[in-house]
Amino acid sequence: MTADANAQELVPLSFDEQVEVPEVAATEAGDALPIEQEADLDEMEAVLDVPVKVKAVLGGARVPVGELIQMRSGSVLELDRRVGEPVDVYVNGRMIARGELVLIDGLLGVTLTEIVKQDG
Repeated sequence: MTADANAQELVPLSFDEQVEVPEVAATEAGDALPIEQEADLDEMEAVLDVPVKVKAVLGGARVPVGELIQMRSGSVLELDRRVGEPVDVYVNGRMIARGELVLIDGLLGVTLTEIVKQDG
């Protein structure tokens, strides 16, 4: 095989031809991002350390006040979910995901199984 057999045809661009190349910037990991996305990351950096309230809701119940007052230690409050059903994950009062309960080193956690998209 000769060098000519592997050669590719090069087509020169004339000066009046315009080629659009997206402007990019390097991230810390060395990946390139479009400039618009870098600006979005810069804007978000100011809020990355802001704490938010996260809740994992096992279920709920509607109970008359009289029944609630009669509850004592050992009373069972029935929830509207069955064992094995996903729990809802809320951030600042807005449901963002569903997941499964897990036990990690004696602590409860949630493995996210579904991200919930909300319009608006």
